[in-house]
Amino acid sequence: MVETPPPVLLVEGVVKEYGEVAKTRALDGVAVTVGPGELTALVGPSGSGKSTLLNIIGLLDRPTSGRVVLGGTETTGLDERGLTALRARMLGFVFQFHHLLPAFTALENVMLPAWGDLGRPNAKMRAAAEELLRAVGLEDRMHYRSSNLSGGQQQRVAIARALAHRPALVLADEPTGNLDTASSAEVFALMRRFNRELGTTFLIVTHDSRIAGQCDRIIELVDGRVRSDRVVTAQPS
Repeated sequence: MVETPPPVLLVEGVVKEYGEVAKTRALDGVAVTVGPGELTALVGPSGSGKSTLLNIIGLLDRPTSGRVVLGGTETTGLDERGLTALRARMLGFVFQFHHLLPAFTALENVMLPAWGDLGRPNAKMRAAAEELLRAVGLEDRMHYRSSNLSGGQQQRVAIARALAHRPALVLADEPTGNLDTASSAEVFALMRRFNRELGTTFLIVTHDSRIAGQCDRIIELVDGRVRSDRVVTAQPS
């Protein structure tokens, strides 16, 4: 009998409230399970709680109640040091605005996560970053400063950086929201490729129905609650 692998992400009964006297409930009992290798879109209108949920899943914020389990690790009782260590081990991040360091080259930006951990660059780190930049089609732009790259190229660097430590889960917040149609398609194609080739799980917040429709699954969030959760018709290989 084949055992079902445990989920990469388990969110149970997550509530997030802001304010002391007049409380605003941004998330209201959200429950989400994401299995290994899924490429899932998180959609919903502005103000529905998508970014709040992503911040909680990304261990950048804590829920008011409920729990988040990442890779089998219960996060509720972890202190800040424990959260930081788990985030570094389990998660990669891609944002609408790439957050690259403009004075650094593409290669240096991809090396940064490992560089920050060790305190200095080394040959292994450099080789891994070069391999990722070749994989995203930027072998001829490795030594360009990120400020001299196009928006689509910068986002490809950001994807390479997010994958530098081979995370189990990549959280992408509107990764194509600042790009034109052609660049958006290229960036999504890269995420799909790494999803299939490396088995990396992706959770993508997007307003783009074309991007959502190419994912494996669409979770719709409205007024802080999951309104629907559906599997998308199988995409062609």
